[in-house]
Amino acid sequence: MPSVPSKPGAENLLRFESVSLHFDDVVALQDVSFELHPGETRVVLGAAGSGKTTLLKTAIGLLQPDSGRVFLFGHDITRMRESQLFDLRSEAGVLFQEGGLFDSLTVAENVAYPLVNRRNRTMPLEEVDAKVAEALRFVELEHTMEQYPSELSGGMRRRVGIARAVVSEPPMVLYDSPTAGLDPITANTIMALVAKERDAQDTANLIVTQRYQDGQLMANFRYNRSSGHLEPVSKNGIGDRGGSNPTRTIFMVMKEGQVVFEGAQAELEASQDPYISKFVPKHS
Repeated sequence: MPSVPSKPGAENLLRFESVSLHFDDVVALQDVSFELHPGETRVVLGAAGSGKTTLLKTAIGLLQPDSGRVFLFGHDITRMRESQLFDLRSEAGVLFQEGGLFDSLTVAENVAYPLVNRRNRTMPLEEVDAKVAEALRFVELEHTMEQYPSELSGGMRRRVGIARAVVSEPPMVLYDSPTAGLDPITANTIMALVAKERDAQDTANLIVTQRYQDGQLMANFRYNRSSGHLEPVSKNGIGDRGGSNPTRTIFMVMKEGQVVFEGAQAELEASQDPYISKFVPKHS
């Protein structure tokens, strides 16, 4: 398999074609189809056990579907062996639940991990150090480089997780419940960083969350590189980022392994379906 470029020019970065997956008699995914394009954000909502995390694991080949096909960076990974998947996975950033940091490594070592463990591209140590410092500055934690995860707050660990996910400047990042267990202010800080990364690098995002507010921020704000701040965008998540591609946020709602809704924020808020509407806060 050819080496995957860090900025692939494929029409889509991730594609599910009628993907189904079962755990014994339990339906985990049922006939799931969608595409993720460069610079696009997909926010996946759903109740616990609806298949959200299974979707992410299937996207990078940690789980293999029973039927259907999964394409990652243009490659059909549906039946790939683990050894074949390693290089492809290294091209995607992943933020695991709770940050997923290695307790025995320092913050700097955690962030450097994706760079020093890539088989398809080696990098001089000085360049690794520079990339790590840059990624930690991005999340405003450069002063924590020599600390260990146990010395950080939950929000800080999540920010280190983001730094590790984006340090290699991946074209796509998968976020598994990036704001779970955090207070609203810290949660907004985390999502602001996700939006900043999207707009600064034209990164595609697949975000699994139970907080509608996470998707709301992604759909309605963009990062202005000139001012260094988030700014409101026009309705339905479409706005000018100062580049060639618009900001586009698509919401997906999952129920019992199925995608029961796919569309823009306005369509989600207008839905009369009892299950779908419960993920949208009601305003008095």
